[in-house]
Amino acid sequence: MTTRVTHLADALRLRHYLLTRWPWRALAYLVTTVPIAGVLCVGPLAVAAPLLAAVNGVRRDTNPVSLPLLAFLTLGALLVVAAAPLVSFPVAALERWRLGIVDGRPMPARGWPGLAARYTTATGWREAGHAFLLAGVVPLVHWVVLLAILVDLTLVAGPWLADDGNQVVLGWTSVDTPAQAVPYALLGVALLPALWYGLGVLAAAQGAATRWLLDPPADSAQLREVTRSRARLVDAYEAERRRIERDMHDAAQPRLTSLTLQLGLARLDVAEDSPAARPLAVAHDQARDLMTLIRQIVHGIRPQSLTELGLAGAVREIAEESTVPVDVRAAVDGPLPEIVETTAYYVVSECLSNVARHAGATRAGVRLARTGGRLTVEITDDGHGGADPARGTGLTGLADRVAAIGGRMLLASPTGGPTLVRVELPCRP
Repeated sequence: MTTRVTHLADALRLRHYLLTRWPWRALAYLVTTVPIAGVLCVGPLAVAAPLLAAVNGVRRDTNPVSLPLLAFLTLGALLVVAAAPLVSFPVAALERWRLGIVDGRPMPARGWPGLAARYTTATGWREAGHAFLLAGVVPLVHWVVLLAILVDLTLVAGPWLADDGNQVVLGWTSVDTPAQAVPYALLGVALLPALWYGLGVLAAAQGAATRWLLDPPADSAQLREVTRSRARLVDAYEAERRRIERDMHDAAQPRLTSLTLQLGLARLDVAEDSPAARPLAVAHDQARDLMTLIRQIVHGIRPQSLTELGLAGAVREIAEESTVPVDVRAAVDGPLPEIVETTAYYVVSECLSNVARHAGATRAGVRLARTGGRLTVEITDDGHGGADPARGTGLTGLADRVAAIGGRMLLASPTGGPTLVRVELPCRP
């Protein structure tokens, strides 16, 4: 997770939101909505106004619905629905561009798919639904908000409006003198920040609805199948990894150990001044080095400390070997799935290695916590920050490893530090 705020929904969580540029962007988004919604509401209003009049007449038994009126309403409604997929196409293109005012996340543009596709695809009707949202719901909400703003401004201006001795209505009450209006004016001033914040909430909600309708998520069935296939690949990889580990540990490593012992015994039987002594010594040393290398490879596949000590103990062992002092806090109760333990171990190992090599930190911390069905791993340091996954493959590889088992990795590393890496892994039994 980067520290840069890219859309209004996140900006609303900032403590100093009212002092940022985001309230003004929210206001610009709402104001530019007005002419678009005003044009779009003409068609539905042409049908809704006579319909409401007819319903009101029937309710009062003064004006029964005539056949021409019924035909007009039916034909008008059909024309509005039929035109919606066509009218909504340019509106959707404009809205995708305009959404950038409050949401900087990219939204793919869509070209003209053909006339038939506008009536036969879900995209066409979702865009039509967005047009009806702008034509019907948005104007009503904007009118309510505008009324609230006018009431609040009336409260603030109450002392000046009552200055000439005339009775002034301030929302739910009336006043005759400026002194009576002062408490209401103070209330109006106190409500201004809430209204300013409320405009941001309204703009964020409208932007979220726009993104949901114009940029629909991937097909849920297809997404579930992709998730299942990824889980199957991870399980297959883990099974193959365990097989390789067993083969190297149970077959290759004992045979190499035996070879090293045989070469050592042969060195004892060969005189030092023999022509074969030197090559035999070199072969013996290479066999020992190769045995050490295989142990390291086996350790890299599945660290022995992870098997013997568990996740908390293995992390403490990594911390003790780090060149930077590391404080470890672990609250992990009960067994964890093997893939979760392995992933968390390598996340801590890679992050502490990055701290030692790149962060310039004097201290680091690791926190392990299991809450419900989720394991949280946090690695912090007091270094100079500025960690960027785009500048290397380490963090990107960790993110891919975490995502492969359904977890997520968040990064906060502003320039000047500190750096926080947070990993959340599902660990349901």
